[in-house]
Amino acid sequence: MASALLALFALGGRGDAQEPLLADLSNHLIAVTTGFTGAELLLFGAIEQPGDIALVVRGPPTPMTVRRKERFVGVWVNEASVRFKDVPSFYGIAATEGFVERAPPALLRSMQFGVDNLRLIAEDRNTAEAGPFRAALVRRMKQDGLFGAGIEPVTVLADRLFRTSVWFPSNVPTGIYSVEVYFIVDGDIASAQTTPLSVSRLGIGAEVFYLAHRQAIIYGLVAILMAGSAGWLAGFIFRKG
Repeated sequence: MASALLALFALGGRGDAQEPLLADLSNHLIAVTTGFTGAELLLFGAIEQPGDIALVVRGPPTPMTVRRKERFVGVWVNEASVRFKDVPSFYGIAATEGFVERAPPALLRSMQFGVDNLRLIAEDRNTAEAGPFRAALVRRMKQDGLFGAGIEPVTVLADRLFRTSVWFPSNVPTGIYSVEVYFIVDGDIASAQTTPLSVSRLGIGAEVFYLAHRQAIIYGLVAILMAGSAGWLAGFIFRKG
């Protein structure tokens, strides 16, 4: 954290900087290891003049299906479903105070800033039909902590330096994320920057995950052998006692 703050002041102190926006992450890798409980990522930077800063973080796009259940003869069954393509597996936003109130609606839509402006495309359904399914998808992602509940604050110091943080929960999907930073002046984007972020499984947890999802038969055999070995060892210890 201290080194990131030093870098922030270094960015703000560059008198020869020509870019209206300079930004970076405290870390470009989130390592998901055994016992991972989540991670907080710091974004910091500098701007050349007063304006608004907005941040959009998106996880790898993935197709998702939402099903509606109906009660039939006392049993819940799947009555209808809608498949959405290219849904961000994670979505978080941050902005300076009052940005949403000042920004033109068309700008928010072009940035896909806010869940209401996310372009979630339903396959084989028109917008009206897909509406309730879209709402259910957003609700489920929020409950899982993968869609941010609100707008995180961006703090601006001395009209030049800014910082904000994004929280990634323990169930965050792996893959390459995009971190988009926008500098808005008088309702227009003066500058924008996109930085990749990697979320990767490391250590023995990664091997277990790979076996469970890519080599299910081997994973099952190993699990059975381990369970049998544990039972045999426990029986042996109790017989010795």
